[in-house]
Amino acid sequence: QNPEMFTVSNSSLSEFGVLGFELGYSMENPNSLVLWEAQFGDFANGAQVMFDQFLSSGEAKWLRQTGLVVLLPHGYDGQGPEHSSARLERFLQMSDDHPFIIPEMEPTLRKQIQECNWQVVNVTTPANYFHVLRRQIHREFRKPLIVMAPKNLLRHKECKSNLSEFDDVQGHPGFDKQGTRFKRLIKDQNMHSDREEGIRRLVLCSGKVYYELDEERRKVGGTDVAICRVEQLCPFPYDLVQRELKRYPNAEVVWCQEEPMNMGAYSYIAPRLSSAMKILGRGTFDDIKYVGRPPSAATATGFLQVHGKEQTELVQKALQREPIQSP
Repeated sequence: QNPEMFTVSNSSLSEFGVLGFELGYSMENPNSLVLWEAQFGDFANGAQVMFDQFLSSGEAKWLRQTGLVVLLPHGYDGQGPEHSSARLERFLQMSDDHPFIIPEMEPTLRKQIQECNWQVVNVTTPANYFHVLRRQIHREFRKPLIVMAPKNLLRHKECKSNLSEFDDVQGHPGFDKQGTRFKRLIKDQNMHSDREEGIRRLVLCSGKVYYELDEERRKVGGTDVAICRVEQLCPFPYDLVQRELKRYPNAEVVWCQEEPMNMGAYSYIAPRLSSAMKILGRGTFDDIKYVGRPPSAATATGFLQVHGKEQTELVQKALQREPIQSP
């Protein structure tokens, strides 16, 4: 009514400024669950100095803890190079866990996280998303949490959890018993026993590509292929990865990702997976087979048809009958 009582202000679009505010808020209010979400993951580029100078290294430099949660939509849906990648590789490259020394995996798992500068996850179920946020505020110390959050899974019919997975330690028929814990790794969902010598390939992946791999496996009848989801990338779940390597003693070990080889989690996962394999006598770095896009300067193609062709090829390659030749 009164023009003097109503003012429209066009504030600057500053990811740097907003993330800095949320970082400060999280340190002043450590018992609040503070989340900063980018519209698309690559928008975090405008706040890179905050990640480099403060979030990734603030505790090491100034002994200041923060439990800030960063939500970054990340996933290849054919939306082009500016709306596909949250630059997962940058966050993993800034992680300070040692790739060749397996830490003590004590029962509470707190020590491994306490000794790491932050956590990087790519969750694929509603229950796991709930539990990783609950874990973040429920513990007695604070660490930054970087969440790769595929928008595709908001409406994916297979991305679902039973109510029992949120709070029931008894579990529910057809679903893994989750109780009240975050799953750092989700095992193959085909009810395999503790030792399956007939599985010819173990595919490790992270994020929404799992659902495409699982669909292709059903299509080709790939009952001799196991697919496991690494939900927590950093710090690396050595104990659970080794559990799966023991479960499938004769399986070819594959890392599958949507991103180009020089991006995504491959450069981070490979040396750590190699360390886990070496202790079990399952081979070395050269025995890890890579399935994904080839190295690229751009994060993704700008052509939808090319994207679809690339995605189909990598999913089919991960499930092919012949041994995988890579890289």
